[in-house]
Amino acid sequence: MSRPVDRKKPEDLRSHQWYGSGVSSGLRSFSHRARTRQLGYLPEEHLGKPVIAILNTWSDINPCHVHLRDRAQAVKRGVWQAGGFPLEFPVSTLSETFQKPTPMLYRNMLAMETEELLRSYPVDGAVLMGGCDKSTPALLMGAASVDLPTVFVPAGPMLPGHWRNEILGSGTDMWKYWDDKRAGLIGDCEMTELESGLARSPGHCMTMGTASTLTAAAEALGVTVPGASSIPAVDSGHDRMAAAAGLRIVELVHRDRKLSDILTADAFEDAVTTVLGLGGSTNAVIHLIAMAGRAGVKLTLDDFDRIARTVPVLANVRPGGQRYLMEDFHFAGGLPGFLSRITDLLHLDRPTVSHDTMREQLDGAQVHNDDVIRTRDNPVATEGGVAVLRGNLCPDGAVIKHISAEPHLLEHTGPAVVFDDYRTMQRTINDPSLGITADTVLVLRNSGPKGGPGMPEYGMLPIPDHLLKQGVRDMVRISDARMSGTSYGACALHVAPESYIGGPLALVRTGDSITLDVEARTLRLNVDDEELERRRADWTPPPTRYERGYGALYNDQITQADTGCDFEFLARPGKVPDPYAG
Repeated sequence: MSRPVDRKKPEDLRSHQWYGSGVSSGLRSFSHRARTRQLGYLPEEHLGKPVIAILNTWSDINPCHVHLRDRAQAVKRGVWQAGGFPLEFPVSTLSETFQKPTPMLYRNMLAMETEELLRSYPVDGAVLMGGCDKSTPALLMGAASVDLPTVFVPAGPMLPGHWRNEILGSGTDMWKYWDDKRAGLIGDCEMTELESGLARSPGHCMTMGTASTLTAAAEALGVTVPGASSIPAVDSGHDRMAAAAGLRIVELVHRDRKLSDILTADAFEDAVTTVLGLGGSTNAVIHLIAMAGRAGVKLTLDDFDRIARTVPVLANVRPGGQRYLMEDFHFAGGLPGFLSRITDLLHLDRPTVSHDTMREQLDGAQVHNDDVIRTRDNPVATEGGVAVLRGNLCPDGAVIKHISAEPHLLEHTGPAVVFDDYRTMQRTINDPSLGITADTVLVLRNSGPKGGPGMPEYGMLPIPDHLLKQGVRDMVRISDARMSGTSYGACALHVAPESYIGGPLALVRTGDSITLDVEARTLRLNVDDEELERRRADWTPPPTRYERGYGALYNDQITQADTGCDFEFLARPGKVPDPYAG
């Protein structure tokens, strides 16, 4: 662990601006101390001690975070033990399961809430508690904009699902068995049983979906205690990890190790390497670009594609892998074990919240199961799990998780069937008059950041029932939407610029030929430029989604997928002063 550090003097703490020292420190300080007495705290419990904000995304309707109310008590225990003063703050809960049209619409709202809360209260350091898909980037984006000492506590994956003799992965097996039902292979009785077996405990998805991908990225960035990202949510080790985070944040305050010391360009490059080597979610592309931007680091789609060509996929975890789930990954060595196998690809001399260097943090890390975390000479895939596509259909880029697609579709040309919105697609996908075959390229538009709205996870378009009954389980699908990290298939996503603002996807017509070539990294609409210009001249913008409220702010400020879908006024550089507390 890090070397011992001198404790800060009370007057050097940020919270001292609020609390002062003694009755002669001013009216405002007197008021703040009086109101703290109102809360029931003695002076010796908090005066002169680091004040630690615990930002908790717990709620009754977020199954990924429903246990975080208890975990906050463990964080407080650690803070008290280390000589700090913990204060728990409830913040927005972004439930991937229930929040509509998508929690991605509200990621930036939580980021704003995090930033303004940490800035406006007497806080010296922060512990961020989250894990469900959008909460990890939102919390870290907001915290990066404030730049206090910060530790992230991942919510942890749920226990593996069980049904009859099958081990289930949440999300991934939901899609699989829903297709089985549509194909007539199972019925309502089986689906009723699956409802109770798919998700058995608190915690986020236990596949390498977006939640596990982003918490692993947080650990790779160095903002969690070692090994934190894969501990099952209900394991006693998760309680201990939360307490360790509480202990750690107090030392970080005394050491004055801020988030900007951790979130460096090297750290983000290592997080990209980690995500690609895990076969992680395509959503990580958007979120890491946005997180890096808040930290003042320029990260682009080209960085993802460059790094993808250098790192193999070593995590044999579904859906990119063939068999295992996050609990298996954890007991095989977790992220420290995984990173120990790619140290030559990492920047090992950068600091983390727990150690002076990542090299020190990984010292002694081991892998205990070579089938879960593969060796370099036996990878799941020889290149990183996400490819960046370019072409006249996506001049600003698109992404595909090609390791989860059927190989024969990675070079494919077929006729398009176009859907203008998700509701129309749901209603008509099984219409025989559309003439959809296994060679068809399904195209969904108006589902991007502005068009969705919020860029929902619509990208894994359903395969028509008649093809499922013929045994077809993958098709080329293209959209400006995202897809769940638990999804799979030959889905080209995040097409930018989006169709809603006039991107080339808006010009595609049913019957047009489209070519996907993953090896060449291209996605092309096989229509000549003159015809596309004629279509562009005929195109009219759709009506605005929101006329007021947060949605109107979102519509005015949201950036495109290739730049992270942050708000322009939050992403741009500029100083924000600390408040005057006197």
